[in-house]
Amino acid sequence: MLLKIREKSQGVFAWIILIVICVPFALWGIQNYIGGTSENAIVVVNGKEFFQNDVNKAYQQYSQNFTGMNVDETTLRQQAMLKLVKDEVLLQHVYAEGLMIPDEDAKKFIKSLDYFKVDGKFDKKQYKNLLNSQRISSAQFVQRIKQAQVMEQYQSSILATSFATANDIKLFFKIQNQQRDIEYLKIPVTPITDIPSDEAINSYYQQHQNSYKTTQQVSIEYISLSLDDLAQKITVTDEQLINFYQNHKDIYSTKERRKISHILFSFGKDGNDEAILAKAQATQKQLLTKTFETLAAEVSDDTGTAKKGGDLGLFEIGGLEKSLEDAVSLLKLGEVSVPVKSSFGYHLLKVTELIPVKTKSFDSVKAEVMKAFQRKEAENSFYEMAERLADISYENPDNLTTTADAIGIDIEKSELFSKDKGDGIANEAVIRATAFSEDVLAGNNSESIELGTDRVIVLRMLQHQSENIRPLAKVKPQIIISLLKEQAQQQAANIATEIKEQLLNGKDIKAITLEKTLETKIIIALVRNNKELPWQINQAIFKAAKPIDDKATVLTVALETGEQYVIRINKVTDGIMSENDKKQLKLAKMNIAKVLGESSFDAVLNSLQANANIVVKQVNNE
Repeated sequence: MLLKIREKSQGVFAWIILIVICVPFALWGIQNYIGGTSENAIVVVNGKEFFQNDVNKAYQQYSQNFTGMNVDETTLRQQAMLKLVKDEVLLQHVYAEGLMIPDEDAKKFIKSLDYFKVDGKFDKKQYKNLLNSQRISSAQFVQRIKQAQVMEQYQSSILATSFATANDIKLFFKIQNQQRDIEYLKIPVTPITDIPSDEAINSYYQQHQNSYKTTQQVSIEYISLSLDDLAQKITVTDEQLINFYQNHKDIYSTKERRKISHILFSFGKDGNDEAILAKAQATQKQLLTKTFETLAAEVSDDTGTAKKGGDLGLFEIGGLEKSLEDAVSLLKLGEVSVPVKSSFGYHLLKVTELIPVKTKSFDSVKAEVMKAFQRKEAENSFYEMAERLADISYENPDNLTTTADAIGIDIEKSELFSKDKGDGIANEAVIRATAFSEDVLAGNNSESIELGTDRVIVLRMLQHQSENIRPLAKVKPQIIISLLKEQAQQQAANIATEIKEQLLNGKDIKAITLEKTLETKIIIALVRNNKELPWQINQAIFKAAKPIDDKATVLTVALETGEQYVIRINKVTDGIMSENDKKQLKLAKMNIAKVLGESSFDAVLNSLQANANIVVKQVNNE
């Protein structure tokens, strides 16, 4: 339970850096990087204006974290807006404090990003192509990185100074390991079969009409630019493929592997390396009269391999400590090395099996080579066409035909889908969000949408079906079921309330159980992480107030199913640090300090926001 306090930082940097490095680069700016506009600002933070495009991108990026979850869209939009404001407030503050990140540090970080690497090395062409496809300069991207890093620097300065005192530790375990003695009754939901009146049905229908709305749906037409599709159109010759194969042979080759045995002479506590070396050298001389396997079993300090003649198994080049690897790479099959020093001690090494580099023949990988070659050749065309696609569709917002004709790609169509669910192209959350945006619903082409790194979509609405309330006759059976369920659950809730009042007035719980034909259960020394009760019940028990002057605390808790629990808390015993907790005290201090630090950081953010001049002029829920 101790280790569950909080395992990951939820600070501002974790959010911003995710946005900075994620691909495609959906970089809604902490500051608005697009030049002058006549559009009215949606949010203003200390004079800094954010427009509808900024707010939309904030939501799109934020909502990616909740893909597949049933989360209210309005709530997500509000949270994304709050994040946008908090980040801007913090950024302005750190700049006002004079914090700066050198350009060189930001550039070094960019070069470390795997997305910009080809064969493990930073590739300028890859970097430029992606920035060009997003219409962002290198200077702008570097500035974004600097913003993220300077905010992280400020956050770290607060988190790093946080610490947990002995009293903090004691208080934590006092609460965390607390035990409670309880009695409880469970009141089940008893089904009701009396059919409700037409009046009750009609009243319920009028009060819950939103529950009986048909879902708003759209269908779209779209242009899909795919790197794979372009690649398949690239014609190639065998000569080109052979050259590509020769230049990338390492991709189609297995590394050399060597099966190794060793005899280890570990460094002693006295640090006498010379004595250990002398022992290794003496053992090497014994190889004239004894086998390597015999000596390994007799003298090797690696007890795990000694019984197997020192066998370490197969290793690829690059899988050993450098000193050992250098020595092994020079050995012939069956040859034994001189003593080789590592961080563990001295080793005698022997290569017992050698599996050389094996390169797949061109003919066996020709299909793979062709696919790789075609994709590489198509990359430049892909980025250029993606830019043309964005430009032409923007310049001709009332149709996709002009764009499709200009770049030579057919227009595709989807079936109807909702904001929350769709098939085919509409299975992508970003496609659904864009299709229901205000601009697209108004009849305009969307902006370019990147799906992964190798597909770009532009879409427009084809058909729009608005929400409608289904007639009463259609939903009457559902309403009857809902009414009967509510009545049954309310009946259970009324019984729970009645029992609670009786207990508070001093009535004996056993008498109540006999009267109501229920069963009383007792749990002594209930702990927070018990599995006997549903988590909602357990959580409510430990949130409830302690008994006062030996007067029990009584509470009722309902489950989603409608079942009711009436609980009496008779005794609370403060927790103490267990022996297991003491073993992990260092980690406990670190985690508690982390929580305290994050709490301090949140308090700073809230204070900065409270003192900022923030104006929300308008919010469009696209």
